Amino acid sequence: MTLESFITAYGYPALGIGTLLEGGVVGMISGGLAHRGYMQLEWVICIIFGSAFFADQFFFQVGKRNSKNLLTKRPAWEPQVNRVRRFLATYHIIAVLGFRFIYGMRTITPIVIGASGFDTRRFVLLNLCSTLLWATVVGCSGYFFGHFLETLFSDVRHHIVAIVLAGLVVSGGIWLCRRWVKGI
Repeated sequence: MTLESFITAYGYPALGIGTLLEGGVVGMISGGLAHRGYMQLEWVICIIFGSAFFADQFFFQVGKRNSKNLLTKRPAWEPQVNRVRRFLATYHIIAVLGFRFIYGMRTITPIVIGASGFDTRRFVLLNLCSTLLWATVVGCSGYFFGHFLETLFSDVRHHIVAIVLAGLVVSGGIWLCRRWVKGI
């Protein structure tokens, strides 16, 4: 199976799952693939948005319903939880609108926001706006980065496999480094 046939067959479902794991990198790679015509930018943005929004709502509800058990069983999270609480107390609405753009805070923040007693309807509305903006920025950034690569290389098609693999390796490396740092 070639990369092109894999993207055609599984690209959008893989994008949805990949966004749950490492949204920014996977979204930018998909935006670049949209520039090359392998995917449609509109669908890339919609899937990035849907996956990220679903994940945020899920983690918000986890925090709202089970925060005491979850946070007390994970003392390693305490420094991040305290940072999020201070950020939320100081900036309130801006914290809800902006957490998606802060790397390393996308999972813990909705849990802490949910645990703080933040109004569910208000969170849904603010998160809807923030995630739509984030998905558009990520997808379009990848699209325009793909355009940049195309002008940099005369025929990017010969390099597309290397570029996608490099993006996946960087994404996996970031994930492993985060796991390793959390284990220390």
